Amino acid sequence: MNSARLVRAAVAAVLAAALLTACSSDGDSEAVPRDWIRKTYTATGTDWLDPDSTPSEVAQAIHTKRTAMDRASGDAMEFLRYGDDMVTVSPYRSGSLIEIEDYRNGYRRHQRHLTYWPDPNSASFRGGGPGEGK
Repeated sequence: MNSARLVRAAVAAVLAAALLTACSSDGDSEAVPRDWIRKTYTATGTDWLDPDSTPSEVAQAIHTKRTAMDRASGDAMEFLRYGDDMVTVSPYRSGSLIEIEDYRNGYRRHQRHLTYWPDPNSASFRGGGPGEGK
């Protein structure tokens, strides 16, 4: 009898662990693919550089790697929103410069191009992180 109870407890523990793992979110599906960007592009301090591709091509490659929540463009720049972060791809010489920054800062800098994106200073802004919609 004790062994049956022990087996049931072990099965319950494994199922609970699997359920918690499946339900928890580290935001990966909504996060900027930073590791991929680091491996794919040339670091220039805090930013990255693609010496040959247009901002549109670079933004599409990043978006293909991990789908952005939203995408916008303006003044030859491309903007990708990932929850609480934003990727800005701008023209740089014959290629593109890639910047990753906090959504609030990026929105403030490029607000005129992000007309339909949510204002992070509004009461309704939720950011899109793990607690989104709660």
